[in-house]
Amino acid sequence: MSESPESPQPPANPNQPRPVTPGSQASYGTYGGRPVSFVRRRVHPDYSFDAEAEFGRQAPLIVEIGSGLGDAVCHAAEENPDKDFLAVEVYTPGLANTMIKINSRGLTNVRVVEANAPEVLATMLPPGSVSELWVFFPDPWHKSRHHKRRLIQPEFAELAAKALKPGGLWRIATDWSNYAVHVRDVLAGSEAFENLHNGERSGPESPLTHVWQTGVESLVGGAPVKEGRAPVSTEHTGPNEGIDERGGWAPRFEGRIRTSFENKAHEAGRMIFDLCYRRV
Repeated sequence: MSESPESPQPPANPNQPRPVTPGSQASYGTYGGRPVSFVRRRVHPDYSFDAEAEFGRQAPLIVEIGSGLGDAVCHAAEENPDKDFLAVEVYTPGLANTMIKINSRGLTNVRVVEANAPEVLATMLPPGSVSELWVFFPDPWHKSRHHKRRLIQPEFAELAAKALKPGGLWRIATDWSNYAVHVRDVLAGSEAFENLHNGERSGPESPLTHVWQTGVESLVGGAPVKEGRAPVSTEHTGPNEGIDERGGWAPRFEGRIRTSFENKAHEAGRMIFDLCYRRV
């Protein structure tokens, strides 16, 4: 992977931006004529990610939104050399860690982009070019007044549907029941997706039922309870209906490595909610 170039200066005339060179993911044209392995947060509106040109082959493209430190995407790329991966992240240190992992493992089937997810889905990725879209453990934005900041909203679902090919999969995981219910409601209202596990794991088998009946999220909050300290209540667990009659939860996605972040959720006693939708 290329080293981080110096931040480019925007063109003097915004109506005449520099051309985007094929094979480069630069925000404003190229960096010294060199193709680079990531972009800045502002994606050039004319740039289109050509996976076949970038990877030098035709292969299924998997995009992870919010790739964090790169543990999941690098593990998946190592286990699936026949597939190509694009990691999307805005957290610069996370991208740096991802690039270190890519280099140390000699991975050739991963690219990273520093950009906001809606931009990537709206303009950077050609329509129908993605085989799978992954969103694992997005920021839950617990407080009700902050729910509008959650990544997965009806508008985002429309962008995801645009990027995914027909039959493509959208895999989602969260460790907070309120967000899980939010996602289930958002995608239930989308005509572009079908839940591959509609009605499954409902009633006593539902992880949501377990959360409601045990009150585990209210008791342990956002972190493991340290010895000698009282649990902190989040007060943001959502309405408790006692029994989840709807279900729709997928089994744990075996292709997702159990990261330190997910381990912390288990240590705190929270449940993991997996959902999987197909682009119709």
